[in-house]
Amino acid sequence: MSVLPAASRTRQRVIVLVLTVCALLALAAAGLAGSVPVPVADLPQALASVLSGAPDTMSATLLDLRLGRASAAFATGAALALAGVMMQALVRNPLADPYVLGVSAGAAVGALAALLFGAALWMVDLGALTGAVGISLLLYLLARRDLGGGRGAVRTGESGVLLLTGVVLASACMALVTLMLSVAPESRLRGMVFWMIGDLAGASWRLLPWAVLAAAVLLALRRARALNVMALHADAAVALGIDVAAQRRFLFLCSGLLTACAVTTGGSIGFVGLVVPHACRYAFGPDHRILLPAATLVGGSFLVVADTLARTVLAPQQLPVGVLTSLIGVPVFLFQLHQLHLRRR
Repeated sequence: MSVLPAASRTRQRVIVLVLTVCALLALAAAGLAGSVPVPVADLPQALASVLSGAPDTMSATLLDLRLGRASAAFATGAALALAGVMMQALVRNPLADPYVLGVSAGAAVGALAALLFGAALWMVDLGALTGAVGISLLLYLLARRDLGGGRGAVRTGESGVLLLTGVVLASACMALVTLMLSVAPESRLRGMVFWMIGDLAGASWRLLPWAVLAAAVLLALRRARALNVMALHADAAVALGIDVAAQRRFLFLCSGLLTACAVTTGGSIGFVGLVVPHACRYAFGPDHRILLPAATLVGGSFLVVADTLARTVLAPQQLPVGVLTSLIGVPVFLFQLHQLHLRRR
């Protein structure tokens, strides 16, 4: 990990501390809010029961279910935001998001195939993960020159072949998705559509997304200085002794794995990986040493808040969280584009 000056290091710690407190408040609100609220007075005893692994009251059971879902939401949002930062650094385009290379489309093929045949929930998750990882490996094989194998790609940092290959593979996957939706029986169509929109209903405590997220954050922070240099120009990175090819492969594989875990947990939840990196870059600056942890915390908190609203706005009816992230993300992104246009004038 690169060393920050004293002032920048203090600023980074303050930003991370404030965002961590906001994340904890969002998780606490998610545990308390719902069609049947958990009284604040019951919170200490209920939390102790949840931590002991044996919730024995109604408040403790509700808190266990809601915190499990909020935990999954935070890991999903954080993974999408972190993958968004990595994808934008990889293709050197601030409009890139984790889904631009077709990873979510591959996951959709696997998940919807499992749903179409009435498979169990764990097989749906396995199908989504298999589809996401499979499309990532296929994309790597088809576009490995653009990820550093070719001298031109390393020298210029361009990703034309990578992007075009991803778009083509995503189109092929979406054709299969459309076919499956067309032939799906009415009894299974609703679940398939909800998965496509993005839905955290039924999500619970999961260790794998958190393990992948923690490893990705640590590995990315160790490469933050290299990402800062690559964001300027690949020529400068090569001149400074940075292995651009290795960094690009890391960004591709890590963002693909993060996206695969996120899509497996919550389906195709849009705009988190696009809007959150933009907002953090606008608020905290482009330094990846601050941007990476900030985007991770903001992305997780944002999805927890959005999922809490999805559960409570029309309670007891629940909305797909992907609908709310899109409704929030579109105006926020348009505002960010407007501000960027004003700053460039």
